[in-house]
Amino acid sequence: MTGRLTGKTALITGSDSGIGQATAIEFGREGADVVVHYLHDRDGAEHTREQVADAGRRAVVVQADISDEGEVEAMFDAALAEFGTLDVLMNDAGVDASGIPVADLDTETWDRAIRTNVYGAFFCSRRFVRHRRDEGGRGKIINITSIHQEVARAGGSDYDTSKGALLEFAKSLALEVAPMKMNVNNIGPGMVLTPFNQKAIDDPSYLEEQVQSIPWKRAAEPAEIGKLAVFLASDDADYVTGSTYFMDGGLMQNQGQGA
Repeated sequence: MTGRLTGKTALITGSDSGIGQATAIEFGREGADVVVHYLHDRDGAEHTREQVADAGRRAVVVQADISDEGEVEAMFDAALAEFGTLDVLMNDAGVDASGIPVADLDTETWDRAIRTNVYGAFFCSRRFVRHRRDEGGRGKIINITSIHQEVARAGGSDYDTSKGALLEFAKSLALEVAPMKMNVNNIGPGMVLTPFNQKAIDDPSYLEEQVQSIPWKRAAEPAEIGKLAVFLASDDADYVTGSTYFMDGGLMQNQGQGA
């Protein structure tokens, strides 16, 4: 490890599992202290904390429903009480597509995706920007979006719409905070072996079937996304903002083949 995040403190939502957990561990290995966030899985969050501690860094576990403005404020209050400052925010927590066609989609299911995936990122980013403004500027925001911010699916209107919203949110916010030398970027993964793809993890034959549409013929490991997040959180990415980095093994390029 190169210590690219030495001296930095990061808050990573949804870091009790999957991409968030893997990123927290990578951040710890690169020298960052980490605020580990969870909604329901306290054991997963504690495992993340232990892994960060094993890397020699400090970590604190916080619980919050990021779709609730008050709980987000309390989460940031707890994080700042522990560490004093935050340098990096990664908006990772989210809910997956319902798989329900629009004609049959109830408002509660739609709201759950929008409030978690969009409002959650908004609430967290707003508080983070206010904090960094008070600290004199700088800081990094990384949103975990998806290739589905651009590639739509039948039955994915709730999730795909939420990720498309984050695309424009990041671009607008990047312009607003540029004078403070803050960076806002998205990572858009393709298929990743996380609980969102538990069936593929549990069933090798299903996984083999699914990866056939991916040019690299495999899914990503969560740590690969974490390594890209390390770059975007580091000083090496100071001139990168308003961008989406797709990490999908070429899946997006394959979507239009055979047309």
